[in-house]
Amino acid sequence: MTQNPQKILRLHTSSEEATLDLGRALGAALLEAAPAPGVTVLLSGDLGAGKTTLARGIGGALGAARVRSPSFTLINEYHTNSLPLIHADLYRLEPGGAEDLGLEEYQDAPCVLLVEWPERWARGSSGFPAAPGRDVLKVFIEAGSENGRTFDISSLGTASGLMLRYLQEAIENGKIDPGVGLQPALD
Repeated sequence: MTQNPQKILRLHTSSEEATLDLGRALGAALLEAAPAPGVTVLLSGDLGAGKTTLARGIGGALGAARVRSPSFTLINEYHTNSLPLIHADLYRLEPGGAEDLGLEEYQDAPCVLLVEWPERWARGSSGFPAAPGRDVLKVFIEAGSENGRTFDISSLGTASGLMLRYLQEAIENGKIDPGVGLQPALD
């Protein structure tokens, strides 16, 4: 497997509902790509950028009834009919402070590991905190206008590359809210 990101997509949303729709589309793309043993999704951005809103959409697509920010508990586990969702929020930790949480163990399990504030987790040589051979989807969120958001989504691995392709097709075919606009992929 290559250690460089395969593709980067830049997406825009204009409302919280559109961000939820984008999360649902990402979750549906994740199920289509059928990652094995699973995939790690890293959500980065400033406080209030929309990481938890996107996580709620992803969780909803996987069948998690109510995804909440695990800011105080650090990790929430949701058992769904598809893949278990492990949602970690590392905001309250110092950089490198997540090393004792055992997140690497989730990377070897058949689950979706969703990590908010991944910059507080130790990074691998690829710049992605992931076990070798593990699929990673990295999402950087930037708040624009009051409700507008920009998402730069990159992949490392075969399944996460397929996820981006499914996501792009869903947007182009109008399967998600028209408030989400797709800009050309960057190299």
